[in-house]
Order: sequence, then structure tokens, then C-alpha cells
Amino acid sequence: MKSNTHRAIPVSARVGRWSRMLALAMLAASTGALLAGCSHAPDDTAGAAPPAARNVTLTAAQRQHLRLQTVAPGAFHTRVQATGRVDFDNERATSVVAPFTGPVTRLLVAPGDTVTKGQVLATVDSSDFAAAIGAYRKALVAAHNARRIADMDADLVKHDGVSAREAAQASTDAASAEADRDAALQALRALGVDAGTIQAIESGHSVAHAGGAIRAPIAGTVVERLITPGQLLQAGSTACFTVADLSHMWVMAQVAPAELAAVHVGDRAQINTGADAAPITGTVTNIGGVVNGDTGLVDVRVAVDNRTGLLRKQMLVEVTLRAQQASQALLVPSSAVLRDDENLPFVYVAQADGSFARQHVTLGDRSGDNVAIRDGLKAGQQVVTDGGIFVQFLQSQ
Repeated sequence: MKSNTHRAIPVSARVGRWSRMLALAMLAASTGALLAGCSHAPDDTAGAAPPAARNVTLTAAQRQHLRLQTVAPGAFHTRVQATGRVDFDNERATSVVAPFTGPVTRLLVAPGDTVTKGQVLATVDSSDFAAAIGAYRKALVAAHNARRIADMDADLVKHDGVSAREAAQASTDAASAEADRDAALQALRALGVDAGTIQAIESGHSVAHAGGAIRAPIAGTVVERLITPGQLLQAGSTACFTVADLSHMWVMAQVAPAELAAVHVGDRAQINTGADAAPITGTVTNIGGVVNGDTGLVDVRVAVDNRTGLLRKQMLVEVTLRAQQASQALLVPSSAVLRDDENLPFVYVAQADGSFARQHVTLGDRSGDNVAIRDGLKAGQQVVTDGGIFVQFLQSQ
């Protein structure tokens, strides 16, 4: 008996297989439809600009809550906002450098102390001081003797006591000795020797000490003390103190190059420290000629009266620069300017039919409570200055 080469497939297995095939066919059909849909041209409405906002019509009662103003040209002063950093007035501040070599023996002032011009800041045990005093003493004696000899020869030449050549040479020697004396005197003054000590030397009296004194070259406040007792100073190179007149300071405002056209020397500036104190006024005294490579900004120097003592070096402040010359532009109150969903500025303009239309504008500089309009409005139009938020709410409904 021959066996069958084909085995019978159960009914349940056949049904399951056809169900899976039907599901795959349906999936393929849906996928094809999806791909076909993706191959179609994009919908014409996709990405289209939103329709223009409709005008808003108010009732008589609602209009009573609005305030309108006619747009008109007016004068305003351009303002530039910037960040600034406080610095010393370099024309009223100086670094005190050691005038002689030697160790510091005593410090007489501390940072924050107010000093007068010529006041002793520190003393130094210096051989330079003693050498300068000795050189001046010798120069005084030499100049005195040379002048006495020149005067004697000038008298003798009249009586043929000496030749004219000898008299002339004596006069030359006297002038040279007096020049050496004056140079020695200037050396003493450069070392900070006070007038009383110089007078004592000229009178032939001995000087009480052979040390030297470092003196304040200007009146002001000691803002830095850079030396310590016992430190060895080098003449002409060791910085000892910084003295500054803090009643006047500089504020270095950082201004973008695009805004420099609106800034001029002599413009007024308002300095806001961020404290509760009232703003401080200043004057633009210099506009930098170099753009900072790190910030891309230009330094604008503002001189400020700081007799209140509010400003400190390196303090960060807000600076408002106000142009001296007035400009003309269409002005509207800042309260009239609103912002749409894209943060673009607009105003509501009254129409002939009594409705209000949204009109986008290009803003210019601010002037007090007003803002200049560069584009978007014409003189004579009426804009909503109070109640615009209410109109915007109605327009969005």
C-alpha cells in the first residue's frame, strides 16, 4: 500500500494562515495609501500668513474708557543706554614712587586716610638723602666762593690788578658753580625734602636726621598702600602709594559703535548706581577712538562730581547719555505702544468709521514718557494712549 506524499492540513491551521495573510494585505494597503498621501503637493494653507486682525468697534460707553492723542512731530533728545565702570580721574590721581633707595622705617598713613599736599606718608633710611644734602652743602660753598672771586676780579680789572681774561674766567667759573648749586637744590626737592630742611642747610645748620621722607604729591585720599615696614625701596621704580582726589571720578561707559553717532563731547549723562540714592549727573569728556577687541564696544568717558562719595573704583553702574542737540520726530506716549504675539510693536489708530485698527510701527529713541516713531504713523492720526489693552482683548475674542 502506497503512502500519501501530502499530509492533510487541519482546518484551524488553514484559517490562521489566511487571517495572517489578510492582515498583511491590509497593512500593505494602508502603508501605500500613507505613502501616496505623502507624495502629494503640500496643502496651500500650510505656512500661510495669519489673516489680518479685524478692526475693533466699540460702543459709546466703551469709548469713554479710552484716551486718544493726535500724532504730531516734537523735539526730543536722543538717549543712549550703556553699562559703565567707575575709575579714578587720572588727572586727579597719582602713583607715589620711591624717590630714593633704602628700607622703610615707618609708615604714617593707611588706606582711606585723607592727606594734604606735601604730607609725609612714610620715612626711609636712605643714604641717597644724606648724599643729596652733602652735595647741596658743597655746591652752596663752591658757588659762594666762586661768586666772591668773580666779584673781586671784576673790581681788580678796573685797576689793572688782573687781566681781563682772568676776570672773564672767574665770572664763568662763578656761573658754573651757581648752576651746580641750583641742580643740587632741584635734586633735594625731587627727593621730597621739605622747605624747612632746605632752609636749615642754606643757613649752615645741621639736619636732625639723615633719613628721607616720602611725601604726598597732591591732596586727596590714600587709596593704596603698597609697601611694608622694612621693605627695601628702589629709587624711581618702587611704587609706594596711590593718592587720588575722590571728589571727582570717571565713569567709562561701554557704547556700541552703531550708537556713537548720537554721542558727543559735552553731552550730559545720568549715572545710576542701583542703590536707593538719586542718580548722579556727569558730562561726556572723551570718546574713545578704538573698539575693544573683546567686547566690540567703545569707551566713552564721563566726568562725575563725586563729593557725595557714592562712587567707588571698579563699581558697575548704568549710564544714560543724553544728546545736547534736540531732534525732531513723531512722538507718541510709551503707553500707546503694545506688542503682538510675535513681540512686534503696534498702536491702535482711530478710523474714519469710528473703529480702531492695529497698525505696526518702527520705534526710535525714547524721550521721557514719549517714544519716537520712525515709520508706521503719519502726523494727524489719532492713537489710543490709554485703554489699548482693553481694545486688544476685544480684538482677540
